[in-house]
Amino acid sequence: MGSLSPSINPRLVSQANSYDLVSFRRVFGPVLTGPQARPDMTGACRRSRRRAVYAKKNSNEDFVNCDSEWKSKFKEDFEKRFNIPHISDFFPDAASYPSTFCLSMRTPVNEEFAEGYPSDEEWYGYINNDDRVLLKVIRYSSLSSAGAECIDTDCTWVEQWIHRAGPREKIYFKPENVKAAIVTCGGLCPGLNDVIRQIVITLEIYGVKKIVGIPFGYRGFGKEIDEIPLSRKVVQNVHLSGGSLLGVSRGGPSLDEIVDSMEDRGINMLFVLGGNGTHAGANLIHNECIKRGLKVAVVGVPKTIDNDILLMDKTFGFDTAVEEAQRAINAAYIEAHSAYRGIGIVKLMGRSSGFIAMHASLASGQIDICLIPEVPFELHGSHGVLNHLKYLLETKGSAVICVAEGAGQSFLEKTNAKDASGNVVLGDIGVHIQQEVKKYFKEMGNPTDVKYIDPTYMIRACRANASDGILCTVLGQNAVHGAFAGYSGITVGICNTHYVYLPITEVISYPKIVDQNSRMWHRCLTSTGQPDFL
Repeated sequence: MGSLSPSINPRLVSQANSYDLVSFRRVFGPVLTGPQARPDMTGACRRSRRRAVYAKKNSNEDFVNCDSEWKSKFKEDFEKRFNIPHISDFFPDAASYPSTFCLSMRTPVNEEFAEGYPSDEEWYGYINNDDRVLLKVIRYSSLSSAGAECIDTDCTWVEQWIHRAGPREKIYFKPENVKAAIVTCGGLCPGLNDVIRQIVITLEIYGVKKIVGIPFGYRGFGKEIDEIPLSRKVVQNVHLSGGSLLGVSRGGPSLDEIVDSMEDRGINMLFVLGGNGTHAGANLIHNECIKRGLKVAVVGVPKTIDNDILLMDKTFGFDTAVEEAQRAINAAYIEAHSAYRGIGIVKLMGRSSGFIAMHASLASGQIDICLIPEVPFELHGSHGVLNHLKYLLETKGSAVICVAEGAGQSFLEKTNAKDASGNVVLGDIGVHIQQEVKKYFKEMGNPTDVKYIDPTYMIRACRANASDGILCTVLGQNAVHGAFAGYSGITVGICNTHYVYLPITEVISYPKIVDQNSRMWHRCLTSTGQPDFL
C-alpha cells in the first residue's frame, strides 16, 4: 500500500455511527452534504424550530417516536460504539496478572515474578472496569436552548456513559516482556515533553525496562532512523523546555512498513501523540496488528493546539496557546492604540476551528473583531468587516482584529497544494486582511497604520504552562494504565473534568468545531461587540 500519510488524513476516514446525533455528528441528516461533511450547527438550530429533527439509523429508518423501545436500543448502540477494544476480544486466551503498579508497595520486578506478581490487596487505588463517566451533563429542555444537543424534538434525556481511566488491578502484559515505544507526530505543541516524561516514568513504575522513542513521527519507523533509548534519567528534566525530545514530522512510511518495523523491533506497546490524522493512523496500526495476530497495545494521547478533537473538554497545549497568544494580542493592542488610526491584526492557529482565537479574544478583552472558520463573514459591503473597522476608527480611534488561520479561505486563491499529511495548505488570511485594510482606507483618502503579527511558531514551540503541565502528567500516566490493562485502539482524554478512555474510531469521525449557537461564541460576541458580517 502507499504512504501512510494520506491514509491518516481525517477527511479520508469513514467511521459510520449507528445513530445520527446532534452531540456527535449526524443528528441533522439534512444539514450535511456527504458522509464527511461538517455540520452547520446554526442552520440545524434554525431548522429545528420549524420541523421535527429525529435520530436516525444508517438505514434511514425513523427511530424516535415510531419505536417504543428506541431509548433502550439507543443505549445499546451507544454502549456498543463506545466499548473500548481489549486484548482479550482478539486473543481469548490472553492471561492476566496482578498489577505491578501499586503506590503503597514498590517491589521491583525481578525473575522471581516470572509466573506471578505479588499483589497488595490493601491498596484501594485501582479503577474497576465497570466504572463510568457521564459524557453529557447538561439536560436541555428545548432545541431552542443555546448550544442544545438533543436526540429528539423533546430533548429526551438519555444517560451516556464512557469508560473511566486509571490503573486496573489486573494487567495483561508482563513488564519484563514489554518493549514500549513513544512517537510524536504532526506539528509541535506545548506539553509534548511533559507527556513523554510521564509515560516513561509510569512505565518504569510498572517495571518496564525497554522503552524507546521513535524519532520524527511515523517517519522514524523507517530503517534509516535509529530509535532513542529512554529512561527516567533521560527524561527527568525534559519538561522544562518546549518542543519534542523525539522530534516531529508529517507523513511517513506505509502502514505495512510501520507494522513490519514494530515486529522487527519487538514493540508491543505503542504510545502515539498527535491529532485527528495521527489518531487515524494509530487506529490503522491497531487494526493491522490485530489482523496479523500481534498482541500489541496501541494507545493515543490527543495532541492538538487547536482543541478540535471530539468529546473532550480540551487537549493539552490549548491552555498554553491561549495564554501565549495574549502576548501577541497585547502587542497588537499597544501598537494600534499608540498610533494615529492604528489597526492591529493578529493571526492565530485554527485550521478548521476557531477555539484558540475565540478563547484568546475572551481572555484578553482587547479584541474588537474575532474571525473564525465556522462563522462566515464578508470583508466589503455595508455589513462587512471593513465598514465596521471604519466605524471603530471613528468612535475609538483604533481597533484590533484576531483571525484564525482557517478563516476566510474563500477570499484566497486555491492552490490545491497539500502537506505531507494530506492537509490542504492554507492561504495567509492575515496578510490578505492586512492588504485589504490598507487598500480600503487608502482609497477613502484616510490611510491607517496597520500592524500585523503572526505568533504561530512562537506559541507552538513554547513550554507548557502549569495547567497544561498537570493535564499532560495525568494523560501520560493514564495512557500507560490503559495499555497495561489490555486496551488497544483507544485514546485518553478529559471529559467533564474526569479522565476517560475513548475508542479512537469515535474521536476521529470529524473535527470538533465552534457551534455558532453555543454560549461560548455568544460570550465572545458580547466581549468584542462585533455585529454579524453578512
